[in-house]
Amino acid sequence: MMVEKVKIGKTDVLGTPLGLGTNAVGGHNLFPNLNDAEGVKIVKTALNNGINFLDTAYAYGFGRSEELIGQAIQGYDRKKIVIATKAAQTPGHPDQLDNSPEFLKQAVEDVLKRLKTSYIDIFYIHFPDGKTPLNEAVKALDEKRQEGKIKAIGISNVSLDQVKEANKDGLVDIVENQYSLIHRDAEKELMPYLKANNISFVPFFPLASGLLTGKYSSVVSFASDDIRHSNPDFRGERFAKIIKQVQKVQPIADKYQATIAQIALAWYIKNPDVTVVIPGAKQAKQVEANAGAQKVTLSKEEYDTINSLFKDL
Repeated sequence: MMVEKVKIGKTDVLGTPLGLGTNAVGGHNLFPNLNDAEGVKIVKTALNNGINFLDTAYAYGFGRSEELIGQAIQGYDRKKIVIATKAAQTPGHPDQLDNSPEFLKQAVEDVLKRLKTSYIDIFYIHFPDGKTPLNEAVKALDEKRQEGKIKAIGISNVSLDQVKEANKDGLVDIVENQYSLIHRDAEKELMPYLKANNISFVPFFPLASGLLTGKYSSVVSFASDDIRHSNPDFRGERFAKIIKQVQKVQPIADKYQATIAQIALAWYIKNPDVTVVIPGAKQAKQVEANAGAQKVTLSKEEYDTINSLFKDL
């Protein structure tokens, strides 16, 4: 299946509109009972199903996710794969953030070894450290770009003011922030700025921790050590309201013989303000299911219907 590629910012990096978030590939610090062999299989399943955009980070298993991706891509044509990774956490002290030029330049070198590759397509500053001027941090990454070690510069978990500060010299290519059908703050000011400055946008948590997949009914409870336990989206009236709206997507899903999750992903793929959408997966079969979203092309009317269902939540 041929999928039309999308361009990342002002660069020549071309990704598929549907990518793979890999925090459950080697992210042993984030999820219990992960299996490394399954992690490698998840990555290969994505590549075998027409998904070329892999999103990882040092913070996913403190380098383990990057190592597993490095293993998984051996035997594939590297030029056809887009790898995005992120750094900011200090090794050994993950709660300490560092955006200093020295740290970021070293982080790039370290990642190249873990990924067993000579360049990284997209390198993000994972979180601002609150100390380093972001435009100086970005300039350090631009040096690495000029050396040919990275192709595009990204920033993540940033406010609009931070994006503007980072982009003072016009060097930012891509932003990754939280955005989904039920978390839409980015639409107000961030997206118009990105569009005006030719900066790509990648939303994380596009399926809102599973809420937009249709797998939840109106009654659900989570153990106290589950991150969803204290998430306001999963509580009371808001939860009931979201579930009700999600169920209204079912007729569109039925029309395409698709799942609600595939329809939600197709909505992001059609969204002109979203460059690449990166749902995660804990099992290879979930990747295969998500890949089915590439076969769904929503009509304008269907897109608008889904948009309005979640507009005022």
